[in-house]
Amino acid sequence: MTEQTLRTGVFVCDCGSNIAGTVDTEAVARFATELPDVVTVVRNRYTCAEPGQNEIKQAIAEHDLNRVVVASCTPKIHEPTFRQCVAEAGLNPYLMEMANIREHCSWVHKDDRMAATIKAMDLVRSAVGRAAKLEAQDERTFPVTDAALVIGGGVAGIQAALEIAGGGHQVYLVEKEPSIGGVMAALDKTFPTMDCSI
Repeated sequence: MTEQTLRTGVFVCDCGSNIAGTVDTEAVARFATELPDVVTVVRNRYTCAEPGQNEIKQAIAEHDLNRVVVASCTPKIHEPTFRQCVAEAGLNPYLMEMANIREHCSWVHKDDRMAATIKAMDLVRSAVGRAAKLEAQDERTFPVTDAALVIGGGVAGIQAALEIAGGGHQVYLVEKEPSIGGVMAALDKTFPTMDCSI
């Protein structure tokens, strides 16, 4: 791997008042400008919205960014959004890092603006540090056999096999006994209806 000068862009989101109502996002953005390898910092009202994503794409092009840090809400929801965004700008999507300053700061420190802001700064500093260690990744695809193996031919195994087959997939049902049905096949009647179990 060749050495590359790091050029990191940090994007701090207000998330309306979800973050900015508690965290001083302006102070977080100012703090981020002093971090190593950070060449641009953008504060946005809604970074996940199209205008916010366009600002990320524009900054990648204008500042020749090779790392992106987004300080916003949970990666659980928006990590795919921002990975797609940086990929559309020509940057490997795995060179993007997120700092969750909504759930980890503003939502849990609603009554302490200073603590929430300091914690947000720490999370952004950590994310910038992690971003410096990121490496470009290539996604690989592998052929998948469209079939399922169900082990056990009891009532649950039979039902699972029927459901999978009903979804249009090949099913292989494996049972160690000579016949399927499991415990149910050994019963004469079932409670409460006393119907025949077979």
